[in-house]
Parts: sequence; structure tokens; C-alpha cells
Amino acid sequence: MGSIKLENIRVFTNHGCLTEEGKIGSEYRVDLTINANLSKSALSDQLEDTVDYVYLNQVVKEEMAVRSKLLEHVANRILSRIFEESPMVTFAEVVVSKINPPLGGDVEMVSILLSKQR
Repeated sequence: MGSIKLENIRVFTNHGCLTEEGKIGSEYRVDLTINANLSKSALSDQLEDTVDYVYLNQVVKEEMAVRSKLLEHVANRILSRIFEESPMVTFAEVVVSKINPPLGGDVEMVSILLSKQR
């Protein structure tokens, strides 16, 4: 078993419940960890024997581009898609963070964490 981590994927997009958030947009950070059996790829040195992190990054960017009111919703879409398209993945955890959220205070970011297991 092994893990692949994509850390600090930065995306500018328009999530949020407020109309202004949909118009103005904000910066987001996404961290993704997946678990899979990486023993074959460790020996073969072949991309088809692993979970391609370029693919994982693309899933995050594509799902983050679809507007959601809630961070939970976009995180769930990311996890669902990874599990539908990557049979090697046995566990995945995603953290979606909104940087400088409009809370009326000095808050660096707000984050949600969702995980899924096969």
C-alpha cells in the first residue's frame, strides 16, 4: 500500500452562497491524498501501474471550476469522480480551503475535509 499526495493546489474560482462570491471569485487551496497499492509501479516503473498524479490534479481543477454553494459539495464531487474513474484507489481524503473567506473578521482560511474508502 502507498499514498500519493497533492498539496497546495491553488485555484481561483467562484464558490459560495453569496451572489458576490459568484461574481468576484476567490482563491482556494486543495490538498488531496489517495491510497493505492503502489507495489507494482514501484517495481515496473510504468505509469499504467500507478495512479497518475497529473490525472488527479486535472480532476481537482475541473471539479473546482464547477460552481457550488458549499465546499462540501465540491469536495464530494472530487472524491466521487476519483472513485468512479480510478479503480486502484482504495482511500481518498480531500481538503478544500477558501482563502480569506468573507466572514467579517481576520480569518486566513476556512477548510473542510472529506474522505471516502472503497
